[in-house]
Formats: sequence, structure tokens, C-alpha cells
Amino acid sequence: MCNEGFHCWSLCQTFFNLGMCPAFHFVEMETVAPAASQALPDITFACAHCSSALVVDAAAAGMTLPCQRCGKPTEVPAIPVHETLSAKAEALVADLRRQLKENESQRTEITGYINQLSIQLHRWQLRLQTLNERREELEKQLRAAR
Repeated sequence: MCNEGFHCWSLCQTFFNLGMCPAFHFVEMETVAPAASQALPDITFACAHCSSALVVDAAAAGMTLPCQRCGKPTEVPAIPVHETLSAKAEALVADLRRQLKENESQRTEITGYINQLSIQLHRWQLRLQTLNERREELEKQLRAAR
């Protein structure tokens, strides 16, 4: 529940009864920036009537609330898309795709080596079989010559 004092108590009480607290407060713009790095960031916006800087919890997105300064109904904007977060997510996806492509390339290379070695092994096995057959033939001829 909000602990910013009586001025927002009734609003917080209403949201608390609904299972959420918008933490609707006046803020200086410099103090809002750190809140943007949270998992569900607070929404910072200006009152459409008096341009007061306001902050609400993300749960209040899309609602219309009275401004604490001028009292006029002010619509809370939807949760903004944070380009830095999406850029981080895109960078992570790009890095994972690069790693996956590199992994697939290495798998293909190793599979090629295995295939080459399998073919070479088969050739050596055939050569050994031929030499064994030739040895048997030569031993047979040697016994016949004695």
C-alpha cells in the first residue's frame, strides 16, 4: 500500500481493495528514471490538463484517474515500450541466433570429418581384406610349390 501520505490515501485504498496500488504521486522527472529499469516499470506521464509529472504503477495502465494537483480526470497511458529493453532483447536474440548458427556450422564440419573418416576406414578395411585374401592365396601357392 502507498505510504506517501494522506493526499493519495483514498486513491490507494480504492486500488488496494481492487488488489492493486497505483502509487500515484508527484515526482521530479529526475527521480523517475531509475524506476524504468524494474521488471514491471512504473508509468511516468504528464497530466493532460496541468502538465504535472505523474507516476503510476504499471497495473493502472489504461485507466482514467484524477490528477492529484488539478483533480481533473487524466488517462493513464499504456505501458510504454522501452526501446532499451527491446534493444537488449533483440541483441540477446541476435547473439543466440549467431551462436546457434556457429554451433550448426561446427556440427556440419564435424559431421563432414566423421563421414570422411568413415569412408577412409571403409577403404582401409577393404584394403586389409584384399591383403588377407592375397596372403591366403600366396600361402596356398607356397604350400603347393613345396
